[in-house]
Amino acid sequence: MSRYRGPRLRIVRRLGDLPGLTRKAPRRAYPPGQHGQDRKKRSEYAVRLEEKQKLRFNYGLTERQLLRYVRKARRAAGSTGQTLLQLLEMRLDNTIFRLGMAPTIPGARQLVNHGHVTVNGRVVDIPSYQCRPGEVIGVKDQDRSRKIVETNLQYPGLANLPSHLEFDKNKLVGKVNSVIDREWVALQINELLVVEYYSRQA
Repeated sequence: MSRYRGPRLRIVRRLGDLPGLTRKAPRRAYPPGQHGQDRKKRSEYAVRLEEKQKLRFNYGLTERQLLRYVRKARRAAGSTGQTLLQLLEMRLDNTIFRLGMAPTIPGARQLVNHGHVTVNGRVVDIPSYQCRPGEVIGVKDQDRSRKIVETNLQYPGLANLPSHLEFDKNKLVGKVNSVIDREWVALQINELLVVEYYSRQA
């Protein structure tokens, strides 16, 4: 299944607020489609599926990528759900978004893909790169790269910088100090339902 490239507000209307997907707010509060305003009782499966879809669309993952992250989180020690969220939050594209260098996660992915971002002074063009504590994230030393990021910084996607990151707006340099804490995850989600969804699939 390829990455979703359709209308983003349609997804937001269906799943609720997805801060990483778009900054726009839908004009209508009910889900899209002919039966969007009909109140249906959702099954347990539908509730778990919806939580999984929130994670997929917010972080811009394919089904296969998300399944890979779930398997990786299962192998790690501690809570599978929390580890899953930490793995997704520590991706390079999401870290760029949380630093305010891009307005959305798709925007951050494009910055990374086009080679505008450096990690420890070296250009990294892999959006799924896992950022580690102590790493320094900067902008490629080119006028074009700096201008793009400076423009984005005027309209950041989220107002607050998470506690695990620090950012110098003058130098356009950010630093990862630690792994993100659960309370700083901006997406409203019940990660246990996502783990349950995949445990039923396996």
